[in-house]
Amino acid sequence: MAVDLSEFEHPSWLTAAGTGIGYGLILAVLTLALFVVPWLVFMALF
Repeated sequence: MAVDLSEFEHPSWLTAAGTGIGYGLILAVLTLALFVVPWLVFMALF
């Protein structure tokens, strides 16, 4: 069965991938800011 990959060249796929990557980056930054940094500060104090 031949798969036509040309349908994935539409700009909407690029937009969807960019949205997913952006969401992941924001989630990673917020996780670091809200959980990792306070934990490091707490461990440095004790």
